[in-house]
Amino acid sequence: MNMESPPPSLAGCLPQQVAFDRRELGLILTLYGRMVAAGEWRDYGISHLREVAVFSIFRRTAEHPLYRIEKRPKLRQRQGMYAVLGPDGQILKRGHDLKTVLRVLERKLIRAVD
Repeated sequence: MNMESPPPSLAGCLPQQVAFDRRELGLILTLYGRMVAAGEWRDYGISHLREVAVFSIFRRTAEHPLYRIEKRPKLRQRQGMYAVLGPDGQILKRGHDLKTVLRVLERKLIRAVD
């Protein structure tokens, strides 16, 4: 059985999944690692759905996500396909460049030194 590609008759019928590519995951996991080291975050989950890929960040495993990083390619031509959402679903930052969008979470690392 050929597992490389579906027959042409089925190609349009199969659901597509949105996923983070290697570069995007590298940016997200670099930030995640720094926040874990700072004691802010402890767990994460990744979902690849039909229209959105979601990286969920948790303070504790059994909680609702603290933040969600979403990739929605359908919004590429509008306000940008990347978004960071807070625990209540509020959009904290949206844009076309993932690195720029993630800066809203990097600010949480900056703390005043006494």
